Amino acid sequence: VDAFQNITEVENLKFHASGTGVTAEAAGQTALVTEVATRATGTTGEGASANIYRTVGTISYTTTNAITEHGVFSASSVGTMLDRSVFAAINVVNGDSIQFTYELTLPSGG
Repeated sequence: VDAFQNITEVENLKFHASGTGVTAEAAGQTALVTEVATRATGTTGEGASANIYRTVGTISYTTTNAITEHGVFSASSVGTMLDRSVFAAINVVNGDSIQFTYELTLPSGG
C-alpha cells in the first residue's frame, strides 16, 4: 500500500533482514521483533511465472544466534517492511550465512 501511495518505491522492496524474535506474525507489524546482523541487498526478478516477484539475499553472521525470523524491507536500515515470517530456529555462528528467497504472488484478474 505504501508503494501505491508513493511513500516507498516498490523496486526498493529487496532488503533482507533476519532476527531472533519468535512473536507470531501479524498484519500490523512494521519491523522484526529482534533484528540481528546487517541487512542484505537482494537480487530481484520473476519467480516461476510473470506474476511472482522474487528477491534473494544472503545474510552473513559474525555472532552466534538462533535465527527465527526473516523480513523484506525497502531500505538497508529501517524502511517499510513488505513481509515478515517466523520459522524453526536456524543456528548460526561467526562466519555462517543464510540465503533467503522471498516470493510474492500477485494474482491476476479479480
